[in-house]
Amino acid sequence: MSDFFPWYNSYPSNVPKVIDPNKYKSLNHVFDDSVARFGDKIAFQNMDVQMSFNELNAKVNAFAWYLQNNTDLKKGDRFAIQTPNLLQFPVAMFGAMKAGLTLVNTNPLYTPHEMQHQFKDAGVRAILILENFAYHLEEILDQTDIEYVFTTRIGDLLGGLKGGIVNFVVKRVKKMVPAFKLPTAKSFKACLAAGKGKSPEHIELNHNDIAFLQYTGGTTGLSKGAILSQGNICGNLSQIDAWLDGLFEDGKEVVITALPLYHIFALTANCITFFNYGARNVLITNPRDMKAFIKDMKKNPFSLITGVNTLFNGMLNQEAFAEVDFSKLKISLGGGMALQDSVAKRWQELTDSPLLEAYGLSETSPAATINPVNGTHRMGSIGLPIPSTEIKILDDSGNEVEQGERGEIAIKGPQVFKGYWNNEEASKGAFKGDYFLTGDIGVMDEDGFFKIVDRKKEMIIVSGFNVFPSEVEAIISGHPKVLEVGVCGVPDERSTEAPKAFIVKKDDSLTEEEVKEHCRELLAAYKVPKHVVFRDELPKSNVGKILRRLLE
Repeated sequence: MSDFFPWYNSYPSNVPKVIDPNKYKSLNHVFDDSVARFGDKIAFQNMDVQMSFNELNAKVNAFAWYLQNNTDLKKGDRFAIQTPNLLQFPVAMFGAMKAGLTLVNTNPLYTPHEMQHQFKDAGVRAILILENFAYHLEEILDQTDIEYVFTTRIGDLLGGLKGGIVNFVVKRVKKMVPAFKLPTAKSFKACLAAGKGKSPEHIELNHNDIAFLQYTGGTTGLSKGAILSQGNICGNLSQIDAWLDGLFEDGKEVVITALPLYHIFALTANCITFFNYGARNVLITNPRDMKAFIKDMKKNPFSLITGVNTLFNGMLNQEAFAEVDFSKLKISLGGGMALQDSVAKRWQELTDSPLLEAYGLSETSPAATINPVNGTHRMGSIGLPIPSTEIKILDDSGNEVEQGERGEIAIKGPQVFKGYWNNEEASKGAFKGDYFLTGDIGVMDEDGFFKIVDRKKEMIIVSGFNVFPSEVEAIISGHPKVLEVGVCGVPDERSTEAPKAFIVKKDDSLTEEEVKEHCRELLAAYKVPKHVVFRDELPKSNVGKILRRLLE
């Protein structure tokens, strides 16, 4: 077997190569079991307000009861959540799942254009949205299938006086809540009050039920919903359990969650995995406010933190970060984008704890490879395949290449998604047999460690977020003064990469600012081109396709 899987020779001795994919029956069972085991311990913390497992359970049951008794939502209907990291997120997520619904995670930074596509494509029937973004929903609500809108304010679950003060400051002082009209919307807080003390009807979920539609970029310019089943997420949870076995103690750990929970990395690695460990999960609502973020870290000595390269680099460049207590830090986990060696080295020196790189995608729930946690990790490598995961490196014809040669990374395992929602063509093209084609070009060394060396897809990664050139091109080409456009990624000191647009004008009066303003109206901020240049013509193939690789 070790001949077929060369990485077995390097596998940590305490990690099984194969896991039982049926260890966890469903996320609802994981939730109920964790509540039973950890009860009065703190499950989530936000802005210094703590919520125990029992308190969370009461609110989850209240919301699930409300959904079952005050709506006609049925098992499998799609429920969207559009909030940053707040206590409302896990309450709504576990509550909707307990009611049998499928979750659709939505980036709060999305424009109405992006929201409309996702909600319509997924057939979303209900949504929890932070009031700060409700004015966007108002614009497109009648163009979706959404029937039930639940609104919440930042301070709603922070408790009496503090919650009231936060809501007042956010709305009246900082003016962060644009006016909106959603006449049929219900207050999330009021729904919890209505369901207080009540128990929802039990809905049985199994591995074939869809847990999440996790939207990811698409080469056609439109995002696609990766179908993640209960079995996919539970399988990945079992795999992570095996990899981290013996490192963390149940009910005694603290995890810092600065990455947004709507992102698959934080959703599985932070929220679900550490909920199952009984950890106290410190939710950071706005990690861009580095001073406040580091204050939270100082007050909460932590066992683990996850992030992307830009987040770790940003922390290292804050003087106050050196004052944080790292005595309980066991490992730090980087993913979502390439981890720079210089950042990993500085992190290790300052914290005396390794910054390990992992690899995964929305389509793999997300974990596929992780560096060993026992001191044998390799800087610059994405590590070894986690248990029950098979990885091949394929050439352009779909044939497996020799060890050490470059090719496309293909993944097989219980965590690999079922296909794209309502997109049979894209689903078929995403697989070679049972192996998911990642679009990432990698190599495997003689010890079985993998490394990403390039991307087959022309995706741009901005601070860990995926930006597909075709999506940005589709928006820019809609401007009446644009004749042709090509978009590629260029190196950026702050975000690793930044979108750059190359445009042939239809109207000579077109300016760089006009292009950017047009993009700001229709795209999330991180997708807006940082650089715009004008050309007389763009490089094309013999069939007229713009060659992004030749844009310069």
